[in-house]
Amino acid sequence: MNKIFDWAEKVSFAVTICDENADVVYMNAKSRSTFASHGSMIGKNLKECHPQHAWEKIQHMLATGESNTYTITKNGIKKIIHQSPWYKEGSDKPAGLVEISIILPEAVPHYDRK
Repeated sequence: MNKIFDWAEKVSFAVTICDENADVVYMNAKSRSTFASHGSMIGKNLKECHPQHAWEKIQHMLATGESNTYTITKNGIKKIIHQSPWYKEGSDKPAGLVEISIILPEAVPHYDRK
């Protein structure tokens, strides 16, 4: 495993990374556990596992560098999903996307800060 990803391996949320072609290049332990029933996703293209509208959003983010955040409920578990481009040093073109998926507690405190 690439040492640059050591920080992500045992965090409590899923981290999934794809390259500029939308091929999965990294999954941390939580991500691998989440998608275990699908087998290894490393090397698979995100188009294979997303509906058309989601695939179009992925292509848009890769083309524009925009991020995407939303919540889902799956199997009774609510999660917040944040997808954001990552960049190679010296480039303004997205090198791929990072997706972070965090399980949300039933009540999430909200604070307004100055």
